[in-house]
Amino acid sequence: MPPSATVVTKLKVQLKLSIARLRMVQQRDEAMGKTQRRAMAQLLEVGKIDSARIRVENIIRSDITTELHEILELYCELLLARAGLLEGHTCDPGLEEAVKSIIYAAPKTEIKELQQVRALLAEKFGKEFVLAAMENSDQKVSEKVVKKLSVAPPREELVQGYLEEIARAYGVDWPKRPKDLGKPPDFVDDMDDNPSEGQAQKVAEPPLPTDSKAAQEREALSRETPPRSLGPNTPLHINPPSPSTDNPRPKVTLNSVELKPSQRMVDVGIAKSDDAKGGNGTSIDELTARFAALKR
Repeated sequence: MPPSATVVTKLKVQLKLSIARLRMVQQRDEAMGKTQRRAMAQLLEVGKIDSARIRVENIIRSDITTELHEILELYCELLLARAGLLEGHTCDPGLEEAVKSIIYAAPKTEIKELQQVRALLAEKFGKEFVLAAMENSDQKVSEKVVKKLSVAPPREELVQGYLEEIARAYGVDWPKRPKDLGKPPDFVDDMDDNPSEGQAQKVAEPPLPTDSKAAQEREALSRETPPRSLGPNTPLHINPPSPSTDNPRPKVTLNSVELKPSQRMVDVGIAKSDDAKGGNGTSIDELTARFAALKR
């Protein structure tokens, strides 16, 4: 078996070990991050803001390292899936970014298996290839990997955002916000506050002057008007109330049935009973008054 095949076989084994180790480290860092965030929330709750701002940088750096491990894990999976392209003496252009990113990042991580992968890649492609990857002279290393391996301190906006997110996740009121007192109460009129007073005023108003109960009923009947929906097919027919030559005795009929006054109307004096009328149904005094009006 040629030496190249032996290197590729070893590389496959180390890639699998690196993937498993990267996943294990990510789980460990995630558990430690939860503990650190809880401690950070306690600092914010007791008002130790300066201490929290300094310690939160460790959480930010841990999250950046976890993201770096995720990227390297994807690169290892890519090389393992395309291991057949590693058989050549030169690096395939489709794998150049993954290979150089692993060579560039491996010495800066704690993953020993990843460092073994770097050594096998250096043995495969030569020292010049490794030197170009470490210096990133051809800009083939992933920009995300280079950025996450930089030692620059986190920005102030990032620190503030982390603290606010931690406070929100653990229910800490930070930064202090003014409490919402709600809308101001609506203006209430004095009349609404003292309904008994308004009722007293209403009771104190004098009633409308009326002569008698009969006068009120006459006034109510005089205001009554026939409905607008009356027509020729309506069973209710109303003749003009005043006498004329064509109709000397106006009557209100319902389907040719004469409507007689009720006993109540007779009692209040609006109509007269049949005993007080003449033989034709009309009183003598009424007929005399009508003929006198016609003669005029």
